[in-house]
Amino acid sequence: MSAKAVVILSGGMDSAVSAAIAKEEGYTLVAVHFNYGQRTQEKELEAFRAICDDLEARERYEIDLPFFSVIGASALTDESIEVPTGGLEEGVPVTYVPFRNGIFLSIATAIAEKEGAEAIFIGVVQEDSSGYPDCREFYIEAMERAVNLGTKDDTLIAIEAPLLHLKKSEIVETASRLGVKLEHTWSCYQNSQKACGLCDRCRLRLAGFEKAGIEDPIEYDSL
Repeated sequence: MSAKAVVILSGGMDSAVSAAIAKEEGYTLVAVHFNYGQRTQEKELEAFRAICDDLEARERYEIDLPFFSVIGASALTDESIEVPTGGLEEGVPVTYVPFRNGIFLSIATAIAEKEGAEAIFIGVVQEDSSGYPDCREFYIEAMERAVNLGTKDDTLIAIEAPLLHLKKSEIVETASRLGVKLEHTWSCYQNSQKACGLCDRCRLRLAGFEKAGIEDPIEYDSL
């Protein structure tokens, strides 16, 4: 029996490629998705299920985290804060959800310990990200240390972030090589029918496809 890896799957391109890399490395996938009150929650859940089918991930967890909406402080979880559409912002943007990846990794750790998984895969990108503090290499390394200090002595879990230093164009190219069905992924922060093409997530995705010389298979409202 192959080793297990918990893969955090948002339904976006980066997490789908990260999970595909885990599968390529021979892991049995335990897929985890979080519904946290984000604007495109239903669309992301739909994407998660489609990607799981594509990757033959039979073990799946769909976890509701309503407290993110109570906390707010992000344009993704607070309807009173508009999603920026004027271009990439300097510093930490208002789409940053406070400590989201830390919470996701903590829950994924509990699942990994229960499942006897050896690794957690997360699709964070430092080089081409929106400036989120929880997408940086030293943060991921620190979380891995904390995870292994806070679990049973015989538990050893690696946090793998295989896209950490890739550009978006390289992620698109990796997806193409691995046969990831990017038409099943969703990146837009504010629309659930056609992607807006204007939020920073759409802009980064579109720029990655353009530089890779590959056509994005999803529809955009602004194009």
